[in-house]
Amino acid sequence: MRTIIAIGGGEIGRPGFPIETTSIDKEIISLNGKKKPKVLFVPTASSDSEPYFEVVKKHFGKRLGCAVDVLYLLKNKQLKEKIEKKILSHDIIYVGGGNTLKMMRAWRKLGVDKMLLKACEKGIVLSGVSAGAMCWFSFGLSDSLRFSSKNAPMIKVRGLSIVNALFCPHYDIEKKREPELKKMMKKDSGIAIAVENCCAVEIIGGNFRVISSKKTAKAYKVYWENGKYFKKEIPKQKKFLPIKELVAKN
Repeated sequence: MRTIIAIGGGEIGRPGFPIETTSIDKEIISLNGKKKPKVLFVPTASSDSEPYFEVVKKHFGKRLGCAVDVLYLLKNKQLKEKIEKKILSHDIIYVGGGNTLKMMRAWRKLGVDKMLLKACEKGIVLSGVSAGAMCWFSFGLSDSLRFSSKNAPMIKVRGLSIVNALFCPHYDIEKKREPELKKMMKKDSGIAIAVENCCAVEIIGGNFRVISSKKTAKAYKVYWENGKYFKKEIPKQKKFLPIKELVAKN
């Protein structure tokens, strides 16, 4: 059964920044049901950043009581069998932010995309922030090209298609996101889920809900229909709703 928490953005303890997503991260942990679940951090999008891993280890390990390990895919060449065994032996996968395009290319080259789909089928909790949220959807609105050129446009990056929608993170703090998403979706017949920092989409099986670690944080459904643009807030609530309500135009 697919179990996903896709976070729009937020800090977890980088030096000089506040910790913002704790209640969402606690929900990720609770979905596994174990007292001390094994969390596998995947930092491919940040080029296997070791400082990032230290932040994740402190947050999920020291603060939240998990056993935390890391999967480096770019620095260390590993046999595919070893990578898959590591992925499938954990309770929770947490994918970090960064360059989504670079990450997806690396995953497909190494076969990690198929391994994560196996993890999904196995019921392992799939989670992450920004790039680590986009990857579970059909597409993501990504600033990947800006890592090499500051003025490059945002692009559509293909994800794992576990959820049939486009995911847009950082919808509130990055002001170019909203107009770029509106423009992109005009050429797309589907749905986009635009999520602000400190907000997340939680999906369990065929149901979903929107949760947040900040009262004002929101998520929206964005699409075009008959030449008209729609941006509808997705209400936050305790009750889960059928996912068809998330990915359908209404």
